[in-house]
Amino acid sequence: MSAVVPELPAFLRDLLASDVAFLVLFLVFVLEGAMLLYIAPSELLVPGALILIGEEYLIPILAVAVAGATVGQFALFLVAKYGGREYLASRSWFRIDDSKLDRFDGWFERWGPLVVPASNAMLFTRGMLTVPAGFAEMSSRQFLVLSAAGTLVFESVLAALYVFGGRVLG
Repeated sequence: MSAVVPELPAFLRDLLASDVAFLVLFLVFVLEGAMLLYIAPSELLVPGALILIGEEYLIPILAVAVAGATVGQFALFLVAKYGGREYLASRSWFRIDDSKLDRFDGWFERWGPLVVPASNAMLFTRGMLTVPAGFAEMSSRQFLVLSAAGTLVFESVLAALYVFGGRVLG
């Protein structure tokens, strides 16, 4: 791994420079995809990984981000598909209120499966159509492909903004 920001605590610097850095990154993205990572905005994860691990690992970071977020979203999709709305609503870790969920259900009913990649590619709605897709019993294969496609667009745009924006501003 590349040199990491020197102000980080030694244990974190060592972790990000170790062979397990990509495993840790994968697990962070699984949590983000499952909508369980409330402490960090998803918009900062890929740029943060590029800063901490290094820009020379752009493609592996994108691959890990897409794979991890897709796994996390798929887990949430399966919970929605097999657990149902009442089950999710009763879970303390599920933080989408009924009015937002109704709105996203309406989007899915109106536009169908194409809202999954569209929502994954946009700020503020990222992953929000995962649950309505599960409620609608969308095919797992279709969900995985569409979720990964939208996530790839989202993470690639963030990476490009960081890499090229830094060169323009720097």
